[in-house]
Amino acid sequence: MAADPSTAAALAAGITPSRVSRKEYERELARLQTELVRMQEWIRHTGFRLVVVFEGRDTAGKGGTIKRILERLNARQCRVVALGTPTERERTQWYFQRYLAHLPAAGEIVLFDRSWYNRAGVERVMGFCTDDEYDDFLRTCPQLERALVRAGIVLVKYWLSLSDEEQERRFQERIDNPGKRWKLSAMDLQARARWVDFAAAKDEMFAYTDIREAPWHVVDADDKRTARLNLISHLLSVVPYGDVPHDRVVLPPRQEKAYQRPPIDSQTWVPRRYVRG
Repeated sequence: MAADPSTAAALAAGITPSRVSRKEYERELARLQTELVRMQEWIRHTGFRLVVVFEGRDTAGKGGTIKRILERLNARQCRVVALGTPTERERTQWYFQRYLAHLPAAGEIVLFDRSWYNRAGVERVMGFCTDDEYDDFLRTCPQLERALVRAGIVLVKYWLSLSDEEQERRFQERIDNPGKRWKLSAMDLQARARWVDFAAAKDEMFAYTDIREAPWHVVDADDKRTARLNLISHLLSVVPYGDVPHDRVVLPPRQEKAYQRPPIDSQTWVPRRYVRG
């Protein structure tokens, strides 16, 4: 077990990895989601600003992990940023400009489902940027991230690592499953065909942007369930949250007032196709 980097990291930190069944996964996920709620309450109370970047190969599980993080959180203080292809106007802007517009204010969490690192990955490999634009990105990105940290933003970057064999299995699952086929784009297929080029681009990206102020955290994503637990657990460990004082809540009595409801059948009801069994 110690030969596996993520397991070796756990042992070095005094953590003994635990095997989890599906039932245990659901129980632990529920516990971690409750902790995420506590974390969000603390962030809102203290004015903390948190940015979490999710990167990784196609099918690595970024969207599924983000979905589990968001499941119980207040969407008013935690939002996902998943930008599409830049518009003609955005292409004339400074590259980082459209991303910086989404940074959090006090008490907010922003989750980037892919981020400015598109330039170091798909844009670099697929030729969507020039060599000069790419070189400028590698020079500017570490400086920008250090500036964000100096400004008080906590920046956490995750790379979901996926094996060649597991990615192929997940691609095939998307092809065979009508409910997931929409996830498979022409760009995904191109990325699959240029596996080695993307691997080399990721290595170069890490060489320039794995900085002390905002290091990359690599997550073994071959198993989706344990990847989610490991990532969420780690995220909770890097935010110094605590309990927030709450006023005692007392439910007020329901208003008593003369009121005549209109007939129920005067409203348009959704047909009841299902009833509790």
